[in-house]
Amino acid sequence: MSVFVGVDGGGTRTRAVVIDAEGRELARAEDEGAVVTAHRPDDAVEAVRRAVGAALEKSGGRRQAEVLWAGLAGAGTAAPRAAVTRALRGLDLAERLIVGTDVEAAFYSAFAGGPGLLVIVGTGSIVWARNEDGAERRVGGWGRTLGDEGSGYWIGLEGLRRLTRSADGRAEPTTMEGPLLQACGIHAVDEAVGWVETATKSQIASLAPHVVACADEGDDAATSVVAEAVEHLEVMVRTAGEVGGDVVLWGGLVAPGGPLRGRVSEAVGSLGLRVVAEEVDPPLGAARLARAARGG
Repeated sequence: MSVFVGVDGGGTRTRAVVIDAEGRELARAEDEGAVVTAHRPDDAVEAVRRAVGAALEKSGGRRQAEVLWAGLAGAGTAAPRAAVTRALRGLDLAERLIVGTDVEAAFYSAFAGGPGLLVIVGTGSIVWARNEDGAERRVGGWGRTLGDEGSGYWIGLEGLRRLTRSADGRAEPTTMEGPLLQACGIHAVDEAVGWVETATKSQIASLAPHVVACADEGDDAATSVVAEAVEHLEVMVRTAGEVGGDVVLWGGLVAPGGPLRGRVSEAVGSLGLRVVAEEVDPPLGAARLARAARGG
């Protein structure tokens, strides 16, 4: 029996799903994160190898799939994608290998082959859209140095910046001080300099819910940060929204129950677009892409 494997690899974890020719899920497995870089593709490849191998084993002791579709963070540009593709081919995990991005896998999970806009707001931020004719548009996703506006990383860093301005008298006192210092594990604002220099992107992004909570309680500085974040996201959606279609919000900050979901949903609605509550399962989306590619 032919099986198809989809992989979703990001900074936190790598997940693999095996489905059969009818689209039925047979098994899942998970491993550490897999972010592709052109100079060190083996780091991502090893996580993919372990996750796919475990999923195939769980699906009935299999060693190979007909098609493997791997959606990996960092594989959106030619050099990293080519490097990881070469490395994965050497593992013989499937008769056919396709490497894409984790965002493409998430989009297919939400919309299959149809039109729509996927707004991802977690550690980073990106909008991926497709129109009725299949033309795709990406807005954002430029990483923490050049972009990621409105993301968890951006909100967390802006919260710390407002905190330092308040500490030296350039801004009014802010209630963010206590929650942010506690979340960072430090005792004074001047310790934030050393903390942020060694903190990971995910650690800085983890401060975002505290900033949003302070905004909910009426803190002016936090409210300003959150309002600016939502404005950035609204501009991204407006730019991508020219293709039309419904909107799915995904990622820790805007998924159902996420601290920014209400605000971002309202901003999207003001653009005349509709937010729909679709389940997003990126590794399953990748597996379905693998199945759709059979014989291609």
